[in-house]
Amino acid sequence: MEIEELAGAYDYPEDSPWLRANMIATLDGAIQYKGNTGAIGYETDWLLMQELRKRADVVIMGASTVREYDEFPSATPLVVVSRSLDLDFDGKVFAGARSRPIVVTCAAAPAERLRAAGERAEVLVCGDRSADVGLMLETLAQRGLRRMLCEGGPTLLAEVAAAGWLHELCLTMSPMVVAGTAKRILDGPVIDIQRMKLRHTVQDGDYLFLRYQVER
Repeated sequence: MEIEELAGAYDYPEDSPWLRANMIATLDGAIQYKGNTGAIGYETDWLLMQELRKRADVVIMGASTVREYDEFPSATPLVVVSRSLDLDFDGKVFAGARSRPIVVTCAAAPAERLRAAGERAEVLVCGDRSADVGLMLETLAQRGLRRMLCEGGPTLLAEVAAAGWLHELCLTMSPMVVAGTAKRILDGPVIDIQRMKLRHTVQDGDYLFLRYQVER
């Protein structure tokens, strides 16, 4: 399948702000195999991720997801959410970023890590003991960063949903079963059921690209 044909089905709606999540999972619900998300994906899924980033005003990730990457090869601004700020600020994700990332944390973050973050990124403090995800998203929207793309991890995505900000879920179904203890795409406390409507299903070989939208 041509990536341009596939990506054309993912334009943002006119009403905004709008948060889209993009995740991949195996048939038995795992998001990784032996800690590696890339092991369950393939080239078209990776190319679609790049196209979705181009369509967004900002890409949002939790610290665990960022630690999986050697770099962030996208011109779209990156937002990293971390309470502890246990991040490599000298690594390519930060030192090699095309635009200065935003690090979202809380007032209880270690002072020395706050200083290190401030040297490589804009630091946004939202909340006291932990990052207030709802406040973060409201702040980003007020700055004009209204087309949002969240790439997880599952804890952050669960917090996004709990805050009422999960408007759309793009899910790649990988034709694999892996068992084990890998997390699901959302991993957090039980939230009120959010019914979602299927927008499209695209098949590429044995992979499925699903797009769901929250029912209003």
